[in-house]
Amino acid sequence: MGELIPAHGGYRRLKSFQQAELVYDATVRFCERFIDKRSRTTDQMVQAARSGRQNIAEASQASGTSKKTELKLVGVARASLEELLLDYEDFLRQRGMPLWAKDSREAVFVRKLASKKDRSYETYRTYIETRPSEVVANILICLIHQANYLLDQQLRGLEKEFLEKGGFTERLYHMRKARKNQDTGRSNRTH
Repeated sequence: MGELIPAHGGYRRLKSFQQAELVYDATVRFCERFIDKRSRTTDQMVQAARSGRQNIAEASQASGTSKKTELKLVGVARASLEELLLDYEDFLRQRGMPLWAKDSREAVFVRKLASKKDRSYETYRTYIETRPSEVVANILICLIHQANYLLDQQLRGLEKEFLEKGGFTERLYHMRKARKNQDTGRSNRTH
């Protein structure tokens, strides 16, 4: 019949979590370097980046007992990163700085860094901490697009799994029904 509460957690191994953590760390550094620490924008950007990361972790923990909650929290993570993406686009637009085209040489370079094994903030540190604001904002836009792609894939997988297997309530119902059938079968054999 399977487990009532399947294995859950393990979010640190999720590529979406790793990417969101990278975005969070880089956003904190971006704000330290280029945005007034006392501004509301700093707080909003850091909180949106943090929310992306934290909601993936929380979704993973909730996955054992509520697929509905898991789906909702991954959706919240995705929405938080979309909000952050708009903040970076606004940063560029309001300062008259160009947004890199998807297939620009620079964007392609950033995307290629994604294929490095054991990628983390360290992979990007030199670029995030030494390049001008225009370059760093564009790098973060690329990184957010990658995180959003991973979250979109994760959401599609979760939706498919939920439709095929149901959630906790369905598992509970099927396990109770199977137990009841077993008990009924035993009692019929003893009479």
